[in-house]
Amino acid sequence: MSLFPQSSQILGSGQSTSIMLSVLKLFIIPVGGGIPAGVLLASAKGLAWPIVTVLYLVSDIFLALAFEPILRLLAAVMGRVPFLARFGAALKAATARSTAHFGGAGAGPLSLVMISFGVDPMTGRATALAAGHGFLTGWAFAIAGDMLYFGVIALTTLHLNSYIRDPNTTMIIVLGAMFGVPYLVRYLRSTLRRLATIT
Repeated sequence: MSLFPQSSQILGSGQSTSIMLSVLKLFIIPVGGGIPAGVLLASAKGLAWPIVTVLYLVSDIFLALAFEPILRLLAAVMGRVPFLARFGAALKAATARSTAHFGGAGAGPLSLVMISFGVDPMTGRATALAAGHGFLTGWAFAIAGDMLYFGVIALTTLHLNSYIRDPNTTMIIVLGAMFGVPYLVRYLRSTLRRLATIT
């Protein structure tokens, strides 16, 4: 059974354009669930999965165009203002701790993709910039990782909803897992490290 309808099942062009814009808005401004809400809306309204995937890719491109100037401005300003330099150093240390298990700032392409998958595309792009990658290659790694993350969350949401059959409950469970599972993994890793140092 297909989780999304085939292209032949898509609604009329005017109606589907309106639905596509609604899904894109959920992906760009993730109020009310972001990926789970967008995927459930697309599935309920009959959008084919390739279109939904392209919409999420478009939202990532919008993010790249909006975030890149901010990233460059922060990089230029932080070195010149003492307070911002200290803040930047603290942020860099926090980012290094978050990305250390993926390979850190000197990471290769696969590690940079996994940073975006495991943290977020903005951290992935910032790490790629620190590793010397420009706009196109840096965002290519970040977007590739975020698209993998989208695939995992989208499939999880649709499979879970096929059992629960309540979009609101599905969205709450998926959102809880999106925020809770990374925290649990970090907690278990730190606990295992502490136990390894004791023994």
